[in-house]
Amino acid sequence: MLDHIFVSVSDPERSIAFYTRALAPLGIVNRHDYHGKDGPPGHPDLKGFGAHGRIFFWLRPGQVDARAAHIGFVADSEQAVDAAYAEAMAAGATDNGAPGPRLHYDPRYYAANVLDPDGYSLEFVYKSWQH
Repeated sequence: MLDHIFVSVSDPERSIAFYTRALAPLGIVNRHDYHGKDGPPGHPDLKGFGAHGRIFFWLRPGQVDARAAHIGFVADSEQAVDAAYAEAMAAGATDNGAPGPRLHYDPRYYAANVLDPDGYSLEFVYKSWQH
């Protein structure tokens, strides 16, 4: 299980707006700003997202390598996958796989894939057997 992940973004404000909209249907609605000056020397400023009292997805300004990450976000239902995909697309994502079953993994694996404004591969996924 992961506790947190940092992703470098080219335009933090653009990415905050994108993720605020795209993650809301998944219940990831808590936001927190961490000021790097409050950490050890050289710590970056971070823009965090989370749910249920935990902040686990962090954006930091920096060099982008979209090939460096594929990030899968848990959805509680197929409808949540559809909603996250729709919000991401409306917020400027690029389609990378419309919502639907991913039969090559499992007939119960339902997902949608987009590329965020920096080109990172995102997946909104509902696995019925994990709920």
